[in-house]
Amino acid sequence: MWCGALILAAVTAVASSWDNALSLRATSGAPSAASPTAIDRAFQRLYSFDFPGALAILDELARTDPENPLVYSIRAATYQFREMARLHILETTFFLNDDNLVDGSAKLKPDPIARTALFAALDAARQHATTRLAHSPDDLEALFALCMSAGVETDYTALVEGRTWRSMKLVPNTIKYADRLLARRPPFYDAYLNFGAVEYIVGDLPFFVRWFVHYDGIQGSKTRGIEQLKLAASRGRYYGPYARILLVLVSLREKKPEDAEQLIQGLANEFPENPLFKKELARAKVALSRTQPERNPR
Repeated sequence: MWCGALILAAVTAVASSWDNALSLRATSGAPSAASPTAIDRAFQRLYSFDFPGALAILDELARTDPENPLVYSIRAATYQFREMARLHILETTFFLNDDNLVDGSAKLKPDPIARTALFAALDAARQHATTRLAHSPDDLEALFALCMSAGVETDYTALVEGRTWRSMKLVPNTIKYADRLLARRPPFYDAYLNFGAVEYIVGDLPFFVRWFVHYDGIQGSKTRGIEQLKLAASRGRYYGPYARILLVLVSLREKKPEDAEQLIQGLANEFPENPLFKKELARAKVALSRTQPERNPR
C-alpha cells in the first residue's frame, strides 16, 4: 500500500548502516489522537486485518461525510490489503523469494471483483479530492487522499498484478503529492513513507539502470530513503505500522533477525488480532534461534 511495498520489489541490497533501526517504538505505533477519529479507527481495523470492520466504519463515514475523499482512498487501501492478505503477499516467505519480485513471475490471480471495487473507490477519492482542491489548494485531507490513491494503485499494480515496471511509471503521481505534504510546516510525516521508498529504490538500482530512471526531487540516496522510512515509522499517524512492516522485511533480507523480531513483537503487541503478525513473530523467533551460537556447558 502507498508505494512503500515497492521498496522490496526493486531492491537487491539494503544499506549497511542500521544502527538506529530499533529507535522506532517497539510497542506502540504512530502518535494516537487523544480522541481517535473514525479515520483512525478505520486504519486500526485495517492493520488488524479486520477488513469487514474497516469497511463498516467507512460505510458509516460515507453516509455522514460523503464528500470526504479519505473515505474512498482508505476503502481502496482496504481492498488492496484484503487482496494482499488473501494472496499471502505480505508474508516474509513471499518477499524473501526474489523470484516473486521479478516482473510477472509470481503468477498471482487477482480477484476481478475486488479490482473493480478498488478502482471505483480510487475514482471516487480522486473526484472528491479534486473538487476540494479547486476551492482550497492546501486541503490536507484532499492531498493525503490523492497521495494514498496514487500509492495504492502503484502497489496494486506491482504486487497484486505483478507488473513491477508498469508500476514504476506510476510513481511520479505519488511523489508529487507526497512532496506537497512534506512541504507543510510541520510536515505531514506519513508522506515520508512514499518519498523514502522511492528515494531508496532509485538509490539501490544498478548504475546502468539508474541512467533510465529519474524522478524529480529524488536524489537516489539509500541512506536518505531509509531515514525517511524511519520517520514514517516513528512519527506517522496513519502509515507508521506499514512503515514498520517494510522495515521488518528489509531487516530479514539483510539477515538481521534481532531487528525483525523486535519490530514484529511491537506490531503483534499493537495489533493482537492480526494473525499475520503472530505467524511472522514465530518465524522470526525461529530464525533468531538459528543465528545464536550454541552454548557449551562447562
